[in-house]
Amino acid sequence: MYIPIFLTFIIGLALSSTAHPGEHVERDESNIFQKRAYHSHVVRGYGACANSPALALVTARAGLRRRNIVEKQRQELAARRGQQVLSPNLDSNPKHISDLPGPLRKSHRKTDPNIGPNTPEDELFGDNGICVLNPEGMVGPFYVTGELIRSDITEDEPGVPMTIDAQFIDVETCNPVEGIWWDIWSCNSTGVYSGVSSWENDDMDDTSILDATFLRGIQQTDAEGVARFQTIFPGHYQHRATHLHVIAHVGNVTRFPNDTIAGGTVAHIGQLFWDQDLIYEVERTYPYSSNTVPITPNSRDRLFLDEVEGTTSDPVFNYVKLGDDIRDGIFAWISVAVNLSASYDPSHDWRLTEHSGVSDLGGDSPV
Repeated sequence: MYIPIFLTFIIGLALSSTAHPGEHVERDESNIFQKRAYHSHVVRGYGACANSPALALVTARAGLRRRNIVEKQRQELAARRGQQVLSPNLDSNPKHISDLPGPLRKSHRKTDPNIGPNTPEDELFGDNGICVLNPEGMVGPFYVTGELIRSDITEDEPGVPMTIDAQFIDVETCNPVEGIWWDIWSCNSTGVYSGVSSWENDDMDDTSILDATFLRGIQQTDAEGVARFQTIFPGHYQHRATHLHVIAHVGNVTRFPNDTIAGGTVAHIGQLFWDQDLIYEVERTYPYSSNTVPITPNSRDRLFLDEVEGTTSDPVFNYVKLGDDIRDGIFAWISVAVNLSASYDPSHDWRLTEHSGVSDLGGDSPV
């Protein structure tokens, strides 16, 4: 079966930014030009994947896997409520059309009134595109090294439950990449990051946040190139659209008995986003609604726009809702093409040690 692959891109941004109150984002035209040149290079190298029978099989298996996960989660939800199992066509798929860049003109919700139990998996749970992460992306000021290997990063954080599923494809071979360590982090429902004590991140006097680890974690991809997390939908903070930070660690990575990693290289850094309609729907629920900071939409987030303007970039998760209420949960997925020969050393100001969180603000410390 032929499955077309519409190649799209996500690039991390090497722009100057803080991230909370007082954030300053500069548009660096030379960096933007370099990233778009990188896109063109990857397009040429990855073009053969569109007709790759092997990748078609990978995509079909991914669709089946995602559908099975969603059905299982809906069964669990129905069992808790004592109801019948929810079907994929419960959700409608409204389209929001505008004159904005491509990813802002379409919905990434993958359900439709015409979709039912017999809809092919690759149609319902396939991908709008494969994202290509630039080797030098914006890590942001709240990257913490030494985080834990774990699939559930929620801890006790309240919010809309969400499963994130990512599949990594080698940009040069079109095959799934086994063994990548996928490192992710996001703010909580009210816009606060764990592991960082800073005026940018809420209250500098609250040093207990240094020891917190919520909504941070690392997973290794399996033979299908898949890593998955259980988390909550992120909240928002000043001057930034709702987003998720991601890093791909490759190479000679060592896993320690305390479930942390070190070594290897960082091949890719980036940020992933969600549809604006979904963000607004989540933000109407508590505790998101208690955040008085104005929401910055994707259409006004300079980091988002620099990724998509003038390119075919689409750094937005596909998703389905698990029930008729957004608070029932979300299943979100994306496929990411990676260039394993890329290498980048992100700086960090914070790290988690065996005993506590530690600040490295006294100097730069490459990973």
